[in-house]
Amino acid sequence: MKKTLIIAIFSFISLQLFAQDKYLRSVTETQELSKEVVALFKENKISESFEKLAPYWPLPQNEIESLEEKTIKYLNIIKDRFGKPIGTLKVKDEIIADIAIRETYLVRYENTAIRIIFTYYQNDYGWVINAFKWDDSFTEEFEVKH
Repeated sequence: MKKTLIIAIFSFISLQLFAQDKYLRSVTETQELSKEVVALFKENKISESFEKLAPYWPLPQNEIESLEEKTIKYLNIIKDRFGKPIGTLKVKDEIIADIAIRETYLVRYENTAIRIIFTYYQNDYGWVINAFKWDDSFTEEFEVKH
């Protein structure tokens, strides 16, 4: 009995280590989540944006918290150096068949922009966040005209 109880407790604890416990049901839901997170980034509500992402992101909670702390630190530096946020822009959608979606956005500041990239993956249960990334390098987003 003790052994079963200990196994049950460890199983429960290990489940709590991972943030992801929900699935997005459609591409429309992935797009809505991305728009919400980008809007929160623009408002510098980073903790709220990570709270929105966590239920759909199969990443350990401590890693999400670490990314959140670093993001808060660096976005405050960006705001101090490059001015206040002035808008958002969806740059593109990329699709791999019906299994993966990548959405790219820019959050515009007075003197620069940051790029936010969401990658969603569809498994047997629905869509999950496969990757979330932001950076200040948006040169790749310029369209090449031939």
